[in-house]
Order: sequence, then C-alpha cells, then structure tokens
Amino acid sequence: MSENHVSCLAFGQAVIGPPGSGKTTYCFGMQEFMSRIGRKVAVVNLDPANEGTPYQCAVDISELITLADVMDNLKLGPNGGLIYCMEYLEANFDWLQEKLAKLKGHYFLFDCPGQVELCTHHGALKNVFAQLAKRTFRLAAVHLVDSHYCTDPGKFISVLCTSLSTMLHVELPHVNVLSKMDLIEQYGKLAFNLDYYTEVLDLSYLVDHLATDPFFKNYRRLNEKLVEVIEDYSLVSFVPLNVQDKESMRRVMQAVDKANGYSFGDLEQRSLEALMSAAVGADFHFTSTLAVQEKYVQPQEKTVEQEAMEI
Repeated sequence: MSENHVSCLAFGQAVIGPPGSGKTTYCFGMQEFMSRIGRKVAVVNLDPANEGTPYQCAVDISELITLADVMDNLKLGPNGGLIYCMEYLEANFDWLQEKLAKLKGHYFLFDCPGQVELCTHHGALKNVFAQLAKRTFRLAAVHLVDSHYCTDPGKFISVLCTSLSTMLHVELPHVNVLSKMDLIEQYGKLAFNLDYYTEVLDLSYLVDHLATDPFFKNYRRLNEKLVEVIEDYSLVSFVPLNVQDKESMRRVMQAVDKANGYSFGDLEQRSLEALMSAAVGADFHFTSTLAVQEKYVQPQEKTVEQEAMEI
C-alpha cells in the first residue's frame, strides 16, 4: 500500500445498538475525549429521528430527510419510516459523500438509528457502510448494549443472539460494548463475575441458572440450542464502558483503534508499547475487566459449593 493511499484513508466508528443503549451519549463523550487528545473529530448524525443532539454535528441527515416528514407525508409508522429514511439515504449516497469529502483529515463518528432490524437483516444501512468502505473509509462497528441485561440471564442470551446477528450482517470489524456500567446492578445482582459476561464464557452455566426459574424451565432445550449457535461461532465478547470514566473511554477507544486499524497507522505519534498492547490485547483486556468489576460490581457471596471446593 502506497504512502499516498494511506494518507487518504479516513478512520471512524459506526455507532449502532438498540434504542436507549446510549449511542448519542457515547458519540458526545467520545468526541470530547478524542478532541482532548488531539484528534480532529467529526460526528455524523445518521438518525433521522434524532432531535436536539448534544454534540456539534458536522453532517446531519435531517438536512436530507427527517422521520417526521416521512411519517406525515407517507403515513408510515416509526419503524417503517426509519427503514424508508435509510433506503432514501442509500439512494442518495452522493449527498453523504459530498458532505464527507469536505471533512478530510477528520476521525468520524457515525451516530446510527436504534432500530434493531436495520443492523440484523435490512440491507440499506449495511450498503451505506459498504459504499464508504469502497471510498477509503476504514470503519469499525461499535455495538452498544445496556449492561443491566447481564442481571437477567434470559435477556442476556437474547442480547448475545442480537449481537451475533448484527456482527454477521453488518460485515465490519466489530466491538461490542456493555454501556452504562455504573448502573449495571441497578436492576439486580450478577449471577457470575463480570468477566463471565464480557468474555462470554461457558454458557451452559447460564442455561442451568435459567432452569431454576419455573418459566424458563419449559424452554431449556430452546435455550441450549441458542447457546450452541453462539458458542459455535465464538465471535461475541464485550468491552465494559462508563462514558463518565476517562479510563473506561480510553479502553474502548483502544479496542476500536485496533479493530479499524487506526492504531497501526502514522496519524499520531505512537510508541512501541502502544502498538504491542494493541497487538497482544488479551492480557490487557482481562485486567481492564477486573478493574471495572472492582469499581462497579459488589463482591459476590460465596456459595456452599464454592467454599467446599476451596477446602
């Protein structure tokens, strides 16, 4: 790859995830964090339902189309309206390309709509990302999931299925993020240590835990099959995040920089230590998860079985 081609590359993040997972807050926090370390950041709002964004938009899809106009004029509901908006954006990709061409030298954050179908099986948003990739954009998908789902084993299995489906459909380097870590135990205690959820360890324990619930006991075989699919692909893992914590933001940024290749470029001065930490990653990720657990998760009481094993 020539030096001229490398200098033309544009790096960025496609921030996706279900409604309420914190995508807009993440874009605002990451824009501020990266600006403080010297990166020129441009936030691109691709959510036609996103009004009153807290960050400064470099490109806003509302200049092209809005969800309210689509719902009024075409008599569509919010879900159908969002799909129409994304198909309209795909058909008018030249508009987006023109806007982005004026922002050379920036790092991009794409704030995407929260409709799950757009990232699991509908093609419009995926095709927009593919068009950007053809035009020297190097994007990583940052998939945000509310961390409180970890407190409910049934919901966590659903989150794993959604995350896996999104990874396979979007076809971008992928970083799954457990957002709102400071609120993780607001809805209940974790059944296992945090690294069990972030590394998606042996899920048979989760199925066994679900079986103690009379409702889920009837669906044990279904849960076992879903878990088999997730483990067979062995793709899903998570990075914990609290947007208010600078260290937590730095860890997510490093994971994304590794995914989209930014950490291996020459756009910033990098030390050998930084490159090695990006290349190795595993030990760093384990220690970072331990640090997050100590900060946000209450120590678990040992069961009789665990105490017996120690003896």
